[in-house]
Amino acid sequence: MTHFIKKLSKQAGLAPGTLVHIGENETESTTITVFDYDAENFQEKTVEKVEDIFPFKDTSTVTWVNVNGVHDTSIIEEIGKYFELHPLVQEDIVNTGQRPKYEDFGKYIFVSLKMFYEQGGEIIIEQVSLVVGSNFVLSFQEKEGDVFNPTRERIRQAKGRIRRKGSDYLAYSLIDAIVDNYFVILENYNEDMEELEEDLAIGPRIEVLQTIHKLKRDAILLRKSVWPLREIISGLQRGEDQLVKADTTIYFRDVYDHTIQVIDTIEAFRDMAAGLLDIYLSSMSNRMNEIMKVLTMFAAIFIPLTLIAGIYGMNFKYMPELEWHWGYFAVLGLMAAIGSSLLLYFKRKKWM
Repeated sequence: MTHFIKKLSKQAGLAPGTLVHIGENETESTTITVFDYDAENFQEKTVEKVEDIFPFKDTSTVTWVNVNGVHDTSIIEEIGKYFELHPLVQEDIVNTGQRPKYEDFGKYIFVSLKMFYEQGGEIIIEQVSLVVGSNFVLSFQEKEGDVFNPTRERIRQAKGRIRRKGSDYLAYSLIDAIVDNYFVILENYNEDMEELEEDLAIGPRIEVLQTIHKLKRDAILLRKSVWPLREIISGLQRGEDQLVKADTTIYFRDVYDHTIQVIDTIEAFRDMAAGLLDIYLSSMSNRMNEIMKVLTMFAAIFIPLTLIAGIYGMNFKYMPELEWHWGYFAVLGLMAAIGSSLLLYFKRKKWM
């Protein structure tokens, strides 16, 4: 999981709209791919220069321009200048620690959200910025690798209704892919919780505590990334923007329902993680109580024996039992009788 706070100090004192990349350089170079299609035609290409995407702006087809790598601010600035993106939008694109948001600029809609996916057994959190125009969608990612392959395949093979719809439906498909993949992450999260419960049933260990804390941090990060999605999807599904057609708002309502379900699941996992921590602490406390109970019983048995040994360890000259022939064995027998009596008493009380 990534850190909560990026290096925002880079922007301190700079004018609003100044492009400063906030985050790590996830890729060496920036790659730009273009999907241009309508109901009958389709083309896919990787362009070498930013200028190669300009002819796709004002066409009758739908164009999806995907940019992998936002560390090169000159490329973002060049794209923003041609597509008339506000400087603050460009600033949000290169700031990978940006809170998920939705803004309507009239000619286009800007959406920023977090994408979760697994790669090599690790959970990758990446910011995705979408600019939705009348006939184009610009998507900006930190690096290659995403959850959009099903959308790409539907465009390539003309499956479903995506080739017959506009840019608003393409934006829906990309957002829906991101939200649906949250469920994959949550399923894996649930499996980790179940394994943790089994480990707690075996016995509390320090490794279990570390795993619980990791799950709690992950749940906080998931909530931080997903919670603002309600506002984003709500703004898109209200249908107040002319760029989102009426027949597309119903799909955004479906995504909104999925978002609420994801949020409810994350809240439940947060409560479960807190409950697991309570169980761990209770188990440790009970274990400590059992240890203290055993030690207390041993102390209760040996205290009277120590008293007897202490009395006969005194160096007084006139002690009647010192000269008795069977004194040693009698004292040992008395000590054994006291110890056995206490053990029987504890067992009767079910203290051991």
